[in-house]
Amino acid sequence: MDKALCIGLIGYKFMGRAHSNAWKKAPLFFDLPCNPVLKTVCGRHAEALGAFAKQWGWEQTETDWRKLVNDPTIDVIDIALPQHLHHEVVIAAAKEGKHIFCEKPLAMSSRQAEEMWQVCENRGVVHYLNHNYRRVPAIALAKRLINDGKIGRIFHWRCAYQQDWIVDPMFPLTWQLDKNVAQAGPQWDLNSHAVDLAHYLVGEIKSVMALTANFVKERPLADESSTGNLQGKARGNQMGKVSVEDAALMQVQFVNGAIGSFEATRFATGRKNSLTFEIYGSDGSLTFNLERMNELQFFSRQEELVQQGFRRILATEPVHPYTDHWWPAGHIIGYEHTFVHAVADFMEAIVSKGSIEPNFRDGWQTLRVLEAGLESAKTKQQVLL
Repeated sequence: MDKALCIGLIGYKFMGRAHSNAWKKAPLFFDLPCNPVLKTVCGRHAEALGAFAKQWGWEQTETDWRKLVNDPTIDVIDIALPQHLHHEVVIAAAKEGKHIFCEKPLAMSSRQAEEMWQVCENRGVVHYLNHNYRRVPAIALAKRLINDGKIGRIFHWRCAYQQDWIVDPMFPLTWQLDKNVAQAGPQWDLNSHAVDLAHYLVGEIKSVMALTANFVKERPLADESSTGNLQGKARGNQMGKVSVEDAALMQVQFVNGAIGSFEATRFATGRKNSLTFEIYGSDGSLTFNLERMNELQFFSRQEELVQQGFRRILATEPVHPYTDHWWPAGHIIGYEHTFVHAVADFMEAIVSKGSIEPNFRDGWQTLRVLEAGLESAKTKQQVLL
């Protein structure tokens, strides 16, 4: 590992921590083709930024993202910002020839996403959209089983992404509940992950029917300094309007003829970060639950009838994707490891002058589906893509 790539991170709260951990851990567990150097972290608040940099090992700080993007010593721009800030930063970074590692959702619209994708392609930079769940070993195993024909022709996709962090009507009006900066609610935030997984495992979507719901229409205004980890505090008694949906349901048809459903909500009381999917095919089935992320459930019709049934596969054997880089079989891994896997694959793509998925084209495709869902909910009509 004789080459180093200098990383510039923009954003230092929830995702900034997850990304910093991944940059630090990847070279410890993976034989990377180059070494990531934690060069500069960027954020608005100098004091908090300095403490973050010291804790996570960043060499220096910067409060102006434009200066970071224009720094000739920086090779990679890592964007851990809210989605309304992605477009401008990506365009500027790509024009400076920086490779880009970006959080999801990609942008505020498919139009923005398409421009970001095209600029990156034209400049020849590697662009990665961090739908990290593709890099859960059990989900990567599901992809392998599907590609190997183990479940045959796919008929059904069922997915639910459920959280409960705004069930309390006095939870404040954080940026995630403001259309101006979030674009939408769980349809954008949670269903972006779900649609990306559907594209990855089943295929492209060609039509959408959807509905959305609002359960709490006004909330106390938020203290902006407290909203980095989905734990907001109110700044007073003044109320503001919730301008995004609280829950969304979509029914879709895939290009390959399969049909599917998506549920995304922040009002599933008791569910903190529950992502489940079920895939039913002509020869078998697969089910997954993020709360048991090391496990995949697999049913095969090829087994003798006397022994047919869903089997639990603990995806921790060295033959399973990514797991040979971690612990002995049976020693489970967690959420943060998916970011490490993404960093390892991203570095490989840069050095090999290749590409990585999901990329900004995938992000554009996902946003087209999410926009179609919002349009369908508004018009009460099916929307064709």
